[in-house]
Amino acid sequence: MDLEDLGCRAQFMIRDRDGKFPTLFDAVLKDAEIDVVLSGIQMPRMNSIMERWIQTCRRELLDRTLIWNQRHLLHTLREFEQFYNTHTDHTRALQTPGRCTPYPRRSTIPTR
Repeated sequence: MDLEDLGCRAQFMIRDRDGKFPTLFDAVLKDAEIDVVLSGIQMPRMNSIMERWIQTCRRELLDRTLIWNQRHLLHTLREFEQFYNTHTDHTRALQTPGRCTPYPRRSTIPTR
């Protein structure tokens, strides 16, 4: 499926500063009126964070779901994004409190 067939056009291409991308690659994108945005200097984790999200999305959602059409895909991705940002504990690695609600307190203390 081509983006132009859908009436969409890519505006940006985000890439790192690796030497794998020759200047010819940038020239082709410039001819297509796509702006190249380079990742930050000395920010090696920038790509890995996004790659991790894509890997999680593929493993936890797309490998387990049969997608019927583009509308279904977009709806499913929106729901997964909401779930990922509110219910998962991926923020624990950053040592920030999660958004999970605490367990309800028991009204009685269990006896032995």
